[in-house]
Amino acid sequence: MSQDIHSQRILILDFGSQYTQLIARRVREIGVFSEIRAFDMSDDEIRDYKPDGIILSGGPESVTEEGSPRAPGVVFDLGVPVLGICYGMQTMA
Repeated sequence: MSQDIHSQRILILDFGSQYTQLIARRVREIGVFSEIRAFDMSDDEIRDYKPDGIILSGGPESVTEEGSPRAPGVVFDLGVPVLGICYGMQTMA
């Protein structure tokens, strides 16, 4: 009996990390569907995706630079677990 990997959905917001594809692969290897999207996807798109969790990838930017990308506010309003990796974690602060 095979597991339906679409029963749980993880949204990976990509901030430009060289490891984003590897993150998605590892999530899929444990039987959970994941989709990589750009960090600047719209709030409505994020809501419509209905993720069970969100991963914020790393990236080459610095949160100390003016105008550097940030995690969309809706990410924290959905009530789902959020994992920030490297830069992704810094955008959560």
